[in-house]
Amino acid sequence: MRYFCTYFDRHYVPRALVMFESLSRCSKEEIHLFALCLDAESHKLLSEANLSNVTLVSLDELEQAHPELLATKAGRSKVEYYYTCGPSFLLYLLETHPTIDLLTYLDSDLYFFADPKPLFGEVQGHSIGIIEHRLPKKLESFKRFGTYNVGWVSFRRSEPGIECLQWWADRCIEWCYDHVESSRFADQKYLDEFPTRFKAVRVIQHKGANLAPWNVANYRIMKGDDSVMVDEQPLIFFHFQGFKMIRPWLFDTNFGWYKVSPSAVVRQSIVRPYIRELKQASRTMNRAQTIRARSRGFGWFTRFGRTVVGISFGLIHRAYIVSFR
Repeated sequence: MRYFCTYFDRHYVPRALVMFESLSRCSKEEIHLFALCLDAESHKLLSEANLSNVTLVSLDELEQAHPELLATKAGRSKVEYYYTCGPSFLLYLLETHPTIDLLTYLDSDLYFFADPKPLFGEVQGHSIGIIEHRLPKKLESFKRFGTYNVGWVSFRRSEPGIECLQWWADRCIEWCYDHVESSRFADQKYLDEFPTRFKAVRVIQHKGANLAPWNVANYRIMKGDDSVMVDEQPLIFFHFQGFKMIRPWLFDTNFGWYKVSPSAVVRQSIVRPYIRELKQASRTMNRAQTIRARSRGFGWFTRFGRTVVGISFGLIHRAYIVSFR
């Protein structure tokens, strides 16, 4: 049995469903997902979905078990509080489920293309597993947000694993804000200290793990017979960070933010399958609006003009995808 966990609010329910369904489909081993529902609506939607091999945890449950979280809530934004809760959620699961030997946190906007077994092979004999952002040279300035990405983090029930996870949770209680300050950024930049502070840390090397808009330019992406290849290795999962629905038929892939123009293989074999499943999940939940981008303009005309310009650039640079299916 492989144990995973994630968290989300009502806006990310369709993404979380797609992540879980793709992981279930690809994994040859039995899996179990623990889902922290950060609001009542997400808990209701997932309860009604009645998914097998999924255990729902409410935010109230976590806060009751770890009341130190509540002391931080008033002074942090909603997203900052979500980040703060992450490591404590993993601790809570290890405290309440003694059968868990290895627990892996997943961001809810991942999409699996192949069995993650090779990643667990890399973590074998180690207590902590993390993955670098693998930024290309042109994006080196983004290192200020951290060398490692929090999209996949594994902790084993061992002395080094628990020690590291407790340290991470404590640091996030002390400081967890959505801006860079010295050597800190949200919950993520603390990962930079894992390899030097703790024993048995494995930095996962598989190129097909955590392919993302910020690192896709590093590799040659090809379509194999039955898989997508990242150089010589199969794509295991893609991280759809920043993905937005602009209209029901128009999607911002967020590649533009990282100055990347995705290839035909990336658009057809990676992005389009995700769009199809995301739209289906949204229809199933009757919540298509949960993945729609929010407008932040200063008036209708300004918003309209900015949208037109943004869509034009997005289409020109192939960062936007049109899908009517």
